[in-house]
Amino acid sequence: METVMDTIVDSLFCFFVTLGAVPIIRCSRGTAAEMVAVKLDKKLRENLRDARNSLFTGDTLGAGQFSFQRPLLVLVDRNIDLATPLHHTWTYQALVHDVLDFHLNRVNLEESSGVENSPAGARPKRKNKKSYDLTPVDKFWQKHKGSPFPEVAESVQQELESYRAQEDEVKRLKSIMGLEGEDEGAISMLSDNTAKLTSAVSSLPELLEKKRLIDLHTNVATAVLEHIKARKLDVYFEYEEKIMSKTTLDKSLLDIISDPDAGTPEDKMRLFLIYYISAQQAPSEADLEQYKKALTDAGCNLNPLQYIKQWKAFAKMASAPTSYGNTTTKPMGLLSRVMNTGSQFVMEGVKNLVLKQQNLPVTRILDNLMEMKSNPETDDYRYFDPKMLRGNDSSVPRNKNPFQEAIVFVVGGGNYIEYQNLVDYIKGKQGKHILYGCSELFNATQFIKQLSQLGQK
Repeated sequence: METVMDTIVDSLFCFFVTLGAVPIIRCSRGTAAEMVAVKLDKKLRENLRDARNSLFTGDTLGAGQFSFQRPLLVLVDRNIDLATPLHHTWTYQALVHDVLDFHLNRVNLEESSGVENSPAGARPKRKNKKSYDLTPVDKFWQKHKGSPFPEVAESVQQELESYRAQEDEVKRLKSIMGLEGEDEGAISMLSDNTAKLTSAVSSLPELLEKKRLIDLHTNVATAVLEHIKARKLDVYFEYEEKIMSKTTLDKSLLDIISDPDAGTPEDKMRLFLIYYISAQQAPSEADLEQYKKALTDAGCNLNPLQYIKQWKAFAKMASAPTSYGNTTTKPMGLLSRVMNTGSQFVMEGVKNLVLKQQNLPVTRILDNLMEMKSNPETDDYRYFDPKMLRGNDSSVPRNKNPFQEAIVFVVGGGNYIEYQNLVDYIKGKQGKHILYGCSELFNATQFIKQLSQLGQK
């Protein structure tokens, strides 16, 4: 544990030296995040005190974007919100991370090339593995990674149509340029079209790049769509949102768990854990046994539940359950434009859910601390200022002004759902910046594995 903490502290220390800024640190009490905060405060303090060897002097200071005001570092513990990492999501980037093999901005896809035209019972061809880089250079990815999935499918379709229109224009010009004969009209058309063709040719590289991105996102989005349809992920997403926002459920949880067509055993386990974590009152032993039986029948491993039960009993002593705001998803009927038969995506049966912005626990905590709001959730957060000569343990911030810049760091692992929620939150705050970091970035499958290992101990 100490080694893990030291690694996190060293990494954060290097990060702030690179930024050229000494942060003001806030953290919750009695958690691993507090251990990190204490160690980081000590390390920064020692470095600042040693004036000759301090890394925060001269050229580095003020070089970063944080030159006017010191940033706020909010250290939070994964334990404050165990439901979000398990949540089925609906935005593009988080979905890619959840259902595909996505690591370090590269997504690996398996493409089955179908069965050859050969007698019945022929062996299917080998699957081709393809990998695509989803980087900041990719304009489509930058624009749509935080969009709800149906919107992404629609945008890919629009891009494809505009590309085809440009391509047809080039083909048309080419055929005109091949005109024979000395016809007067043809010659005047020729001079007009030469200019057009020149501009069309000069835009070819741009057109080819556009085509590459369209193909890339068509393949990635199709792969995601296959998962959504096969596992009914839209149903899971909508149902979990209702559980987390305490709205009335239109279908019983047992029905979904027992439905053999709805999702994988892991999907069912994720749904049940979210229900268990979000419940104000844990289900009675009799009910729990019924759920356990249904989960076992569905092929679920119950180890994660073991751990969550222990955690919930422990957390109950410490504090009340986390609230997730009252979010609702509005089903918009089925997709309108993408439903055209000409579309790349057959979205039949997939709900077009529109997200309503609501702040997740991490975003709420950040909002309270960044805007200096008084709130029982964050009032007893510890406050460290490494620049103060005497480090005193207080929860009383000396700085009363709202912060312009903040870094949120989750000790125990983070995910794209939280990241996207922070991005959406900051859009409405003019001139403010947020960075999100975590000790590791995992998807729900990896998180379930961790919970399962903890449940065995």
